Amino acid sequence: MINSTLVTEFLLEVLAETWELRLLLSVLFLLVYLGSLLGNLIIIIVTTVDQALNTPMYFFLRNLSILDICYVSVTIPNACVNSLTGHRNISVLGCAAQVFLVFFCACVEILFLTVMAQDRYVAICKPLLYPVIMNHQVCVQMTLTSLLICLVLASVHTIETFQLSFCHSNVVSQIFCDIPSLLRISCSDDFINKLLMLLTAIGFSGSCFTFIAISYIHILSTVLKVPVKGERGKAFSTCVPHIIVVSMFFGSGAYVYLRFPRTSQAVHEIAFSVFYTVFPPFLNPVIYSLRNKQINEAVKKVMLKFVFP
Repeated sequence: MINSTLVTEFLLEVLAETWELRLLLSVLFLLVYLGSLLGNLIIIIVTTVDQALNTPMYFFLRNLSILDICYVSVTIPNACVNSLTGHRNISVLGCAAQVFLVFFCACVEILFLTVMAQDRYVAICKPLLYPVIMNHQVCVQMTLTSLLICLVLASVHTIETFQLSFCHSNVVSQIFCDIPSLLRISCSDDFINKLLMLLTAIGFSGSCFTFIAISYIHILSTVLKVPVKGERGKAFSTCVPHIIVVSMFFGSGAYVYLRFPRTSQAVHEIAFSVFYTVFPPFLNPVIYSLRNKQINEAVKKVMLKFVFP
């Protein structure tokens, strides 16, 4: 990587101005972090131990849980430690690593949500073809392809970002390093970076969101044809939370990454970044799994095994 930056370190924002508010927010963030870890670890353990959950849907849920643990661990712990200790410094290399990991995890999250929407579409709209279309080999191939695509995207954006010069300021208006905040303090021509971001948003995120929306429209239209009201209500109660979480993730991410003002209030950046970095890993276990009857029964079985081996 050609690094033309004129600064040797960056200064991140803290969660709040006063110590009392920083302490309160840090505790809340840590509780959310621990909740995310616990919820996702439960899903990983249960879907691995219980052979009855050896299906494509739970395979993708396990992958999403592993990803969410990594995703939430990239930002929250460091932000809380910085706020509690007042240590705001981060090296250029550390900042580059954080940019890469945040972008990589966000991209993989998008693709995993897209693949899971495809899985539910096939299961509900084409149940007879489900074992053929969503076989284990296809699931593994889709997972590996998602990781490879996101590895390339994250690498390109990170390299392009750190080829810029940062000579105006080294204060990042965010609690972690991300591309929009770094572009604001760059003194180089960032047209290529913004163009890449726009192309990624339209070509990658836009197409994934469209695919997810179309999948859920087909799912809901199929569910409406089900004569049993109870089954329809169950399907709606499952699909609607999925749609809300996906919309929140895409909407907040688009707001942060597609706005390019030269100045921006840090509080706005932090607030919106929470919606695409903190809430999804916290809500996904509840929305996708812990409301699921099979998961709940599997959790009870696993707990009984540990208590009464």
